[in-house]
Amino acid sequence: MPSLQWRGKESVINHHREVPYHLLQDEAALSEGEPGSGNLLVEGDNLLALKALLPYYAGQVKCIYIDPPYNTGNEGWVYNDNVNSPDMRKWLGETVGRDDLTRHDKWLCMMYPRLVLLRQFLREDGAIFISIDDNEVAHLRCVMDEIFGERNFIANVVWQKKQSPQNDAINLSDMHDHILVYARRAKANRIDPEGWQRNLVLRGDAQDQRYTNPDDDPRGPWTSADYTCNKTADERPNLYYPITNPDTGEELWPSRRRVWAFDPSAHEHNAAENRIWWGSNGKGRPRIKKFRSEVAEGIVPSTWWTRELAGDNQESRRELRSLLPEANVDFSTPKPSRLVRRILELATCSQSLILDSFAGSGTTGHAVMQLNKEDGGSRRFILVEMESDICRNITAERLRRAINGYGNVESLGGGFRYATLGDTLFDKDGRIRQGVVFNDLARHVFFSETGAPMPSGDGPRSPLIGVHNGIAYYLLFNGVLGDKRVNGGNVLTKAILSSFPPHNGPRVVIGEGCRLADSTLKRSGIVFKQIPYQIEVDG
Repeated sequence: MPSLQWRGKESVINHHREVPYHLLQDEAALSEGEPGSGNLLVEGDNLLALKALLPYYAGQVKCIYIDPPYNTGNEGWVYNDNVNSPDMRKWLGETVGRDDLTRHDKWLCMMYPRLVLLRQFLREDGAIFISIDDNEVAHLRCVMDEIFGERNFIANVVWQKKQSPQNDAINLSDMHDHILVYARRAKANRIDPEGWQRNLVLRGDAQDQRYTNPDDDPRGPWTSADYTCNKTADERPNLYYPITNPDTGEELWPSRRRVWAFDPSAHEHNAAENRIWWGSNGKGRPRIKKFRSEVAEGIVPSTWWTRELAGDNQESRRELRSLLPEANVDFSTPKPSRLVRRILELATCSQSLILDSFAGSGTTGHAVMQLNKEDGGSRRFILVEMESDICRNITAERLRRAINGYGNVESLGGGFRYATLGDTLFDKDGRIRQGVVFNDLARHVFFSETGAPMPSGDGPRSPLIGVHNGIAYYLLFNGVLGDKRVNGGNVLTKAILSSFPPHNGPRVVIGEGCRLADSTLKRSGIVFKQIPYQIEVDG
């Protein structure tokens, strides 16, 4: 498969592994509503935040939607990538300029490690939707093919973002944005139970108005469809035959280039069931009746989303001004909640987890709560916004007002937890920091060992932190670093071993030290790893 090359790529391919794990700090004063809603807003650089969130949410997200900087050359975006390579320091340290090479290289270096981390959050049946315009869509498509796999490309949705052309456009007025859609694992066929599967979307009034009942059919409203198919007489000779109009007696043949869609026996069945429409005067060519009662409740989504269907930029600006009339901020590529809701409708179920690591004004969180209010769902969101002023005064405030109601708009209910990025779990020498608590270390240890979030959650502390693929993982850590006393609780002894919750299978024990002989460990099916030397600092 062809791959895209750019200056600095070699430094960012594995950069996500070098990003340190930070602790998340709850900010109760900035949180809102129901604490158990499961919604989370994180303030901080999204690369660091994504790494911090992995031990909690890896492999659990059904839908990711991001609206990253479009890299038009007029944006002032700054994302902190602390890469040690002098080459990368040069490129990532510069302000985004007008030179095309500088802009594209810098943007790709910023996006690559974030996309690698985002992929790890998706469930096997999850998908990611990325808004982008023509500046970077070609580059993004190549990078996504590389990270997610070319076969997992689902669609390039074209969204009409404007109502009317710009009269001051130098060349052509751009009227659309793209939304690239990739699955974590695309369905190989219709019966594949593992891969991502889109939902049908609700029909609008325009679709329902197509169904009428001009002949008072007792089966209710219907619409008619073509009676032919896109096959030639040479390909399907059994579909090339005459049909007689029952009212006129006229014998009708299909074109040799487009034959009937039904063979003679199926046609006889359609006629007997009164499923053929010959026009209002009975003298037309045959058409097949499609009854409203027999079609699915939704329609197959297409890749063309008009502003009537999914809103436009002007609508999103009005929406934000109505929510935050006092806010003095202008987002360069605002998205209406109707656009995000359409994504959620076709990509999530009522209990899905949704992630947006370029949260901006908080449209994704707002759309999740709107949809939950409409259908009684319990979807949850994780939002990340790096700029503190925007996160606190725009993103969080928008969510608060949506939760509590504003003006004449009814409360959506729910709530969210606000968090910031704290210290790293490990210091620069790879040692666990003072003040780290059991659950923080346990989550990191379990994730670094298994690649999955710790299943035991925030329950009572137990040396058994989880079982994955038949292997039990135990952590001996009392919160006092370097405590290697036999009775201190951090050292594996016979007494500690006998106190372990039982497990019928192999076991991994992580602790400050081990007083058991190798033969005892082998007999007990235990692999021992020492803190901190055998704990993976980066992922």
